[in-house]
Amino acid sequence: MDYNKLIKDLIDAVVKENGSDIHLSKGKHPVIRVHGILHYLESMPVVTHEDLLGVVTQLLTPEYKEEFLREKEIDFSFEAGDARFRGSCFFTQKSIGISLRLIPKKVKTLEELNLPPVLGDFIQKQQGFFLVVGPMGHGKSTTLASMIEMINQSRAEHIVTIEDPIEYVFQEGKSMIDQREIKIDTKDFPTALKSIFRQDADVLMIGEMRGLETISTSVTAAETGHLVFSTLHTNNAAQTIDRIIDVFPPQQQSQIKIQLAASLLGIFSQRLVPRISGGMIPAYELLINNNATANLIREGRTFEIHNVIETSSNEGMVSLNKSLEDLVRFGEITLEDARKYSYRSKELNRNFK
Repeated sequence: MDYNKLIKDLIDAVVKENGSDIHLSKGKHPVIRVHGILHYLESMPVVTHEDLLGVVTQLLTPEYKEEFLREKEIDFSFEAGDARFRGSCFFTQKSIGISLRLIPKKVKTLEELNLPPVLGDFIQKQQGFFLVVGPMGHGKSTTLASMIEMINQSRAEHIVTIEDPIEYVFQEGKSMIDQREIKIDTKDFPTALKSIFRQDADVLMIGEMRGLETISTSVTAAETGHLVFSTLHTNNAAQTIDRIIDVFPPQQQSQIKIQLAASLLGIFSQRLVPRISGGMIPAYELLINNNATANLIREGRTFEIHNVIETSSNEGMVSLNKSLEDLVRFGEITLEDARKYSYRSKELNRNFK
């Protein structure tokens, strides 16, 4: 089989259908995800183990293929024509699985992404720590890319990104941008973060917070004059703060609470919800670190953070339920879907009685 042609046909299919992902697995037709729904491409042949090996050989460099066969999984990125993908190869039941996520070449604006303009306020800061959180595949990287691009187009800064792998590729505007990919441009996240203090960086974007050393160094960078953006796979603001604190040993948790209370700018949690008219639209929660929030972080009362969000809409904070309710009332999503994506569905139900 011509595996280059197979890859091209798959890319053409996902682009034509305005899809987001391609999945290949032994004994199944290729699958693409369109607006959150998986579709089998039954017009294409069932994939064999030999086909998967052939595709892996085309997608990975010899060095990456050797690492994949040794470690049994690998993340990577690649370009094919006008399309760019983030990929993952892994073993499943003694065969291979391949997942490819389409990364748009153009970085969309907050308005194009249906995100709140208040996010633009955070890029104006000179230092601090801003997190975009939510489940896998719900647009965290896209939101961060939009915010970084706003900085790039509005002022002259030295922006350094540390990613595994690089997703959006930025074209320099007013800013100077260095994008570093783990295993290609640097050994790992901790190594790259330690180097940041010698690179005269103004803005730092970390693809994902991973482990004690990465989180600790990121918070320190925010304290020492850097504007830091990153992501976490958490569900809401309170859980995010708890996750960060819990990474540290008990004897260090009081200190990280003080540091986080001082350096955190905000936490934006988002979900992509099916839109009635087709496609997906974000619902979100926004926590802004005001005096009340900082006090709760220092005192370990994160269970009260939801109440601060609910009562601080005049400062720009938004609860997930309020965002979902607005989308229902504007006719963007169904009440049924709003209930599915709410983590406080009983409160949501009361508001629609």
